[in-house]
Amino acid sequence: MNHNAPLPLAHLTGSSPRVMSLTQLREHGVSASEAAERPWQEILPGIFLLHPGAATSEERLHAALLYAGRRGGEAMITGLAALALYRFASAPALLALTQIDVLVPHTRRLRSVDAVRIVRTHTPPRPQQVTGLPVAPVARALADAVGRLSDAGTVRRLLSEAVRSGHCEPAAVVRELTVARLLNRPHVVDAVESLLAEGRAIAEDRLYQLVRGYELPEPVWNVDLRLPGGPHLGGVDAYWPDQAVAVEIDTRAPRQGEDEQFSEAVRKRETLERLGVTVVYITPRKLRDWPEQQAAVVRTALTASADREPAAYLVVLPR
Repeated sequence: MNHNAPLPLAHLTGSSPRVMSLTQLREHGVSASEAAERPWQEILPGIFLLHPGAATSEERLHAALLYAGRRGGEAMITGLAALALYRFASAPALLALTQIDVLVPHTRRLRSVDAVRIVRTHTPPRPQQVTGLPVAPVARALADAVGRLSDAGTVRRLLSEAVRSGHCEPAAVVRELTVARLLNRPHVVDAVESLLAEGRAIAEDRLYQLVRGYELPEPVWNVDLRLPGGPHLGGVDAYWPDQAVAVEIDTRAPRQGEDEQFSEAVRKRETLERLGVTVVYITPRKLRDWPEQQAAVVRTALTASADREPAAYLVVLPR
């Protein structure tokens, strides 16, 4: 074909992003040899940039998805590229990334290339749509990014921003890091400890706002409960002594020792309820997304105390 001969792609080469797979080109009547005669670039195996010059960030992302999604199958952006799309300030800009991570089912037979790293998973998450592109949820994207990072400061900043900016809860991040088997790396463990501490502080502040914003009676905050002269029963985040109602922020996450942690929480709850104390567990996510509903749950527990048998006398100590 003559280099200057028109191809049936005028309506596409003028659009953005100008990226097509060889399969798509063939569907438009353009063979591989004809594509090679055009001033186009094969920026990935079987993926063409339909103009000379450098690809934009958007074109690189589309090219990566086309490469990973060819011959069918799900594909979504993950890792640092996904975090950049979520506008993480602590993630590098898309232009600075030399390689884009793409998450695909483990059954896909694809190889990583210089510009695209293939990440496989047995259970693909439901992608989020960000700027019209399928992107892995934040917690999964974080785990895929952290798996490639050795700098403790960068890992800590990414995890902290995820929680502080409300992208996801600490438990979701820890869950993905656990599945990815990253909690045996010291710099990741240190970052997770900071993450959980920061996540708890944020959740505690939301609990204060819930009590005061929805005009609940003022409790005593962050106390330990024990029987007079008896054993320590456990700490709670808020306690109403007159109504014998306790609230605890549930930040349990699936980490090593999860079974023991869960069993301890169950034992504490059962012990307190045998003594007549109503225990209300609230997750950080519920405090963030449904505060009115959680305030109603606490108010109901406080009101219902009038219909219960009086609770055992407990000693309340600062925690």
